[in-house]
Amino acid sequence: MIERVRLIVLFGGRSAEHEVSCVTAVSVLKALDPLRYDVVPVGITSDGRWVLADEAQRLLQAGGAEALPPALVARGTELQPFDTVAPASAGSAVVVLPLLHGPFGEDGTVQGLCELAGVPYVGSGVLGSALSMDKLVAKQLLERAGLPVPRYLGLRDHEVAAGLPARVEAALGWPVFVKPANLGSSVGVSKAATPAELEAALALAAGYDEWLIVEEAISGREIECGVLEGLRAADGSPTAPEASVTAEIRVLGDHEFYDFEAKYLENSTELTVPAHLDEAVAEEVRRIAKLAFSALSCEGLARVDFFVPADGPIVLNEVNTMPGFTPVSMFPAMWAATGVAYPELVDRLLRTALARSRGLR
Repeated sequence: MIERVRLIVLFGGRSAEHEVSCVTAVSVLKALDPLRYDVVPVGITSDGRWVLADEAQRLLQAGGAEALPPALVARGTELQPFDTVAPASAGSAVVVLPLLHGPFGEDGTVQGLCELAGVPYVGSGVLGSALSMDKLVAKQLLERAGLPVPRYLGLRDHEVAAGLPARVEAALGWPVFVKPANLGSSVGVSKAATPAELEAALALAAGYDEWLIVEEAISGREIECGVLEGLRAADGSPTAPEASVTAEIRVLGDHEFYDFEAKYLENSTELTVPAHLDEAVAEEVRRIAKLAFSALSCEGLARVDFFVPADGPIVLNEVNTMPGFTPVSMFPAMWAATGVAYPELVDRLLRTALARSRGLR
């Protein structure tokens, strides 16, 4: 590990998950070792401007920030994206940590920018990021790989027609979940049990993406598993991905499912790490999680979400290539329970990124 690597931490972003990214950034920035990393925090505003977050950095150093308000993210010296991630000088060690959730950050766009600049970055490459972000394409690939996914219908916003409720009822039954294909943190997701609710749910999802998914509702426990890219062998060759212990999420109060509010409001969920699962079931979850990681060409890290029904097979819900690192996030909690503490987890991700070759792969 080269001492004092220049670490560019990207946060904020143009997606509906801007605020979530700002909360994630606080937790990660506080965990970084200043003796090993020369940290450069760069905020991306909701309208797409890149700024050197001078005031945010000062607030963090003072220890007074639990989140970075969008107004604070927007203040600072404006930067050009390509110049921001490019190495300052030949031979200088630089790595980018894109703490961006959703489109314009987790979908291969920023990863492509880093590839053009020839700079290492944490997480999946262009292909893995794009595949995992597009839930419709991801389900098709996971299904083709023989992995268990819910029954679903994919359509574009202009394909919503009068006969769709009957088609949904015949193919999936009621209730169903409706989702924008390219988003995360349950933004734009709703549950529909009638044709009228389906119409409203489709209209909501179409406000975020032109590609939509209608998916059968699975009744079961919500189980998650973290995956890390295997540390490289002594000769530099990659090793098999590793899976964490499993965790369970129980939604409390009036939340019917694990929606945005349940994820990020206090006292809305109960998290159990490790999950109280039969060991054979837990091992199967870990096995499928690693297969999904490979099937979608993931790298670095991912959180794989499942449904585990009481009387049916395990169902793979989705794969997240940049899971949250907020104080209530499951990914770091699962790895902590596996024996990888938060600072060690962040450092491992950075070391993995620096060791990986650049270019198409």
